[in-house]
Amino acid sequence: MTATAEQDLAFAGPGALADMVRRREVSARELVELFLSRVEAINPKLNAFRVVMADEALVAAEKMSEAATAEKMSKAATAGKISKAATAEKMSSPYGPLAGVPIAIKDDMPVAGQSVTRGSRSFSPPEAADGEVVRRLRAAGAIPIGITNVPELMIFPWTASAANGVTRNPWDPTRTPGGSSGGSAAAVASGMVPCATGSDGGGSLRIPAACCGLVGMKPGRGRVSSQPAREGWLGLSVFGALARTVADSALLLDAIHGSMPGDADTAPPFTGRYVEAAATPPGRLRIATSRKLPPGFLARLSSDQRGAWERTGGVLAELGHEVIERDPSYGLVGIEFTQMWIRGIYEESRTVPDRSRLERSTRQLVAAGRRLVPSRRRQTLLAQRPARTARVLELWNEIDVLLMPVLATTAIAAEGAYGKSAPVAIDRSSRFMPWNPLFNVTGQPSIAVPAGFGGDGLPLSVQLVGRPGAEDLLYSLAGQLETARPWADHRPPS
Repeated sequence: MTATAEQDLAFAGPGALADMVRRREVSARELVELFLSRVEAINPKLNAFRVVMADEALVAAEKMSEAATAEKMSKAATAGKISKAATAEKMSSPYGPLAGVPIAIKDDMPVAGQSVTRGSRSFSPPEAADGEVVRRLRAAGAIPIGITNVPELMIFPWTASAANGVTRNPWDPTRTPGGSSGGSAAAVASGMVPCATGSDGGGSLRIPAACCGLVGMKPGRGRVSSQPAREGWLGLSVFGALARTVADSALLLDAIHGSMPGDADTAPPFTGRYVEAAATPPGRLRIATSRKLPPGFLARLSSDQRGAWERTGGVLAELGHEVIERDPSYGLVGIEFTQMWIRGIYEESRTVPDRSRLERSTRQLVAAGRRLVPSRRRQTLLAQRPARTARVLELWNEIDVLLMPVLATTAIAAEGAYGKSAPVAIDRSSRFMPWNPLFNVTGQPSIAVPAGFGGDGLPLSVQLVGRPGAEDLLYSLAGQLETARPWADHRPPS
């Protein structure tokens, strides 16, 4: 295989790769070997992976290839007993929607045999079993090949830690891939894997997607099970995935969505397929555009990011949608997010075996969460959340989708505010990504999609926000936008 052919295969995406495995045009082992070779070549430059699970991945791929061979032989033996049409249908039957697709796992999801370190120097022993998301991915045929880097306890929108160093953006290694799912985003954008898991407690999927030119769906609260945990960060955090296209993002959500007994929240029921929604343009929608900052956040939208937001509104209008200017009614939700966020950090820190090994800014935030948001205030915040959410959702009585920026600028320096005090890091964060945390409080689904490139050559992005349960509508609109403004052929410098 030529270098060009290998690169094309690496950027083909999980949907196309799974189809190739099912058609036996490539084997699961060949895919795993290809992506492991890319990890070996590229990861030293970007530092996206904490752990590479080469041996385990090759064993899983070999088992899948053996199963494919056995099935082929079995069907060939019985082909004479059934019609040709039935034989053809059975011969092309899938082993799973993600058959043989290598995937990277963010370092906040349990993987059997691996420790969940959450970017910390102090962590617990290896996990006895997969978490629910990883279990579902394996059941769909995906093959985990490694664990990706995160900032300590997934706190900040850059990916740098004392435990694992600085993770870099494939578009420009001096810049961050975002955070906290930065390792996952860098791995996907560079073609080290076709897709990766992530999580979002204040923008941690959407921010890396925006920094790296990817699609990042933050599912609504309760859409994806958090098991074995009951919830994350007082319900702010949800699991999801990163991919290069809307269809591939939808394919991944199809594989992992669904609640489990013991989950703190359950999303509105959905019985369709997100992949079909992504391929079906919506009818005429009412779309509001807003760049208003929530109270408590200070940021200045760059001309590049503002242009991306404005141009996207123009494209949506050209597609026949009604586009108007409307702002959400924020109230005090920004301030309440900060309180829930630092309380969540405090509670997360209680799972760390040796808290003396936490970084300085993390220890400062842990102390703030303990002192400023005691248990009684925690309960008050949770009790008030439905009313605060209802206030924000009043806008959706007028509209179907809200269009907002994701970031104030393109990707900032790779180190972000790593090593600085907590107040400095919080200020840097709030000036970089102020439009994201609101929707973690309300639990609404939101999808970040590429929106061109800035003057510095780095990706631009916007987010589409729906009412609870509207992931399918967001995929439908994002797919229509992608068709009108294709982005998947853009790749970082090799």
